[in-house]
Amino acid sequence: MRRRAFITLLGGAAAWPISARAQQPAMPVIAYLGVGPPIADHLSGLRKGLSDRGYVEGRNLAIEFRTTEQYDRLPALAAELVRQRVSVIVTAANVNAAQAARAATATIPIVFTLGNNPVRVGVVPSLSRPGGNATGVTFLAQELTAKRIEVLHELVPQGTTIAVLANPTNAVNELNTGDVQAAAGSIGQQIFALGASTANEIEMAFATFAQQQLGGLLIVGDAFFVSRIDQIVELAARNRIPAIHFDPGFTRAGGLMSYSDDRAESWRQAGRYVGRILKGEKPADLPVLQPTKFEFIINLKAAKVLGIEFPPSFHLRATEVIE
Repeated sequence: MRRRAFITLLGGAAAWPISARAQQPAMPVIAYLGVGPPIADHLSGLRKGLSDRGYVEGRNLAIEFRTTEQYDRLPALAAELVRQRVSVIVTAANVNAAQAARAATATIPIVFTLGNNPVRVGVVPSLSRPGGNATGVTFLAQELTAKRIEVLHELVPQGTTIAVLANPTNAVNELNTGDVQAAAGSIGQQIFALGASTANEIEMAFATFAQQQLGGLLIVGDAFFVSRIDQIVELAARNRIPAIHFDPGFTRAGGLMSYSDDRAESWRQAGRYVGRILKGEKPADLPVLQPTKFEFIINLKAAKVLGIEFPPSFHLRATEVIE
């Protein structure tokens, strides 16, 4: 009896660690769904926001990445993440990605980052009370588009026509170009708009821009263009076209100037929201956040290549000057 009791006890003790491990909660997995490779500054902001809420990738959190350069692939990628039962889907600065995630699930929480007003493009019904399973951060694209046009006109006042590069496959392309047209018209500017959704089309657009008498170039906010930063910056320099960009990554990569929200901070706010949701809060109760910090970055080296000198007011207003 003693020997049998000892064996039973030993067997129970040996099984205990396995049972205990089985009862521990699984590490949460969040998904990053976007167009093009993740931008380092954006990911850094996201991870800082998660860390603010006690989540560190590899320690108590995992991140799955699903990206593509083809917008029509986003629904399939979103469906794949739903099948994996990830804890939260983070959509990266793109209406198409947010719409794909919303169409794929009504239960898995979604934290979006969007250039456009999410109410205006139908992602949520209200900024203050988003309802449903989605909330996030908006970059105020409409308001900042008007500001970028003003800055470009201030730099190149003699130009009456602004070149505009947009992506026709973006779900809100027509809305975005309408905003550009309205903002340009309000200060007496005309626009010359071309679309591009591939690297070759970007090349062709710049070749056409170079043949026109243009006062500068506005890049309309789009995730695919972020994935082509180096190409766009190089083409603007080669064709001697002064351009203003919607993401600071362009200017830090050698572009002339950018005016935007503090993108790293916006992503940090998104990361904090993910952390709050993982701790039990509901997206429906978290209002959509809007930026309070903005960045105007100018690149003196790029200006020299273009034969442009920034006026003193630009130096005074710039939050960062790249020399």
